[in-house]
Amino acid sequence: MIQDIVKRLDPLPPKSKVIIFGGGFSGQRIASVGRNLGAKVLCSRRKKKSRGADFIFNTDTEVSNEIFEGATHVLSCIPPLSSGEDPVLNQLKTQLLNSKNLKWVGYLSTTGVYGDTKGDWVNEKSSPNPQQERSIRRFSCEKQWLETKLPVQILRLPGIYGPGRSAFESLLTGTVKMVDKPGQVFSRIHVDDIAGAVLFLINLYSQGKNPSIVNVSDNLPSNNLEVIAFAAKLAQKPLPTSVPFEIAKETMSPMALSFWQENRKIDNKLLCKTLGYSLIYPNFKYGLKDCFSKLDMN
Repeated sequence: MIQDIVKRLDPLPPKSKVIIFGGGFSGQRIASVGRNLGAKVLCSRRKKKSRGADFIFNTDTEVSNEIFEGATHVLSCIPPLSSGEDPVLNQLKTQLLNSKNLKWVGYLSTTGVYGDTKGDWVNEKSSPNPQQERSIRRFSCEKQWLETKLPVQILRLPGIYGPGRSAFESLLTGTVKMVDKPGQVFSRIHVDDIAGAVLFLINLYSQGKNPSIVNVSDNLPSNNLEVIAFAAKLAQKPLPTSVPFEIAKETMSPMALSFWQENRKIDNKLLCKTLGYSLIYPNFKYGLKDCFSKLDMN
């Protein structure tokens, strides 16, 4: 519930106005929490009739100056263009630079910028080494945002999950695949902790605690088989036979295969130890229990 997130956070400063570009899975959750913390929040979607569309932003539409009036915080959740350029900066850089009340600008990036570390840990001091095209584009956008000299904070996210987007969906439809690749781990973050971390970091930034890069990840990088097995136990569903990666990869899409080509663990000590954010779902077991409690089994 939203209140479970809100009760962990301080209210936003009076007259806060948050502009969120990209009202998808994460953007909508962040918007809801921001409103419950007392801020005016405007969230963009690409189409007028999309859920939660306060205004429209896409490559064919202009955003009125009125949207930016009194804006104190801006967050971009929008992925890069195929050219590696950032769509928000491409269209709205001048308006952002002219917004005199901005106290924080956030950009949701990916831990994919660290590349493959053969299962080793990475933190914010690790040198980025993006190898997938989508991660190269993300890293390019990170640099574009930082070069604006706005009060920018980059949040690097691993695999995102939450109610309606977890291991249960493929498990219950019978499409889950038990791919066995020994030593392979993935880091994750529940959507509620993305929202919680964003609003937590906004308040810290105004106090002068403002690292330019923050990893937002849970405490337990895990093998995918462990996650599926735990979901199956909760749902009381049988598990399919596991398939060795070398066989499974023959029928994987290029996108799916790319996820299995990188292996790293994300260190969240800066967020959780140094800055003091308390995770709502410290690992996948807590997070999957939440997803299961909200699952429609009909």
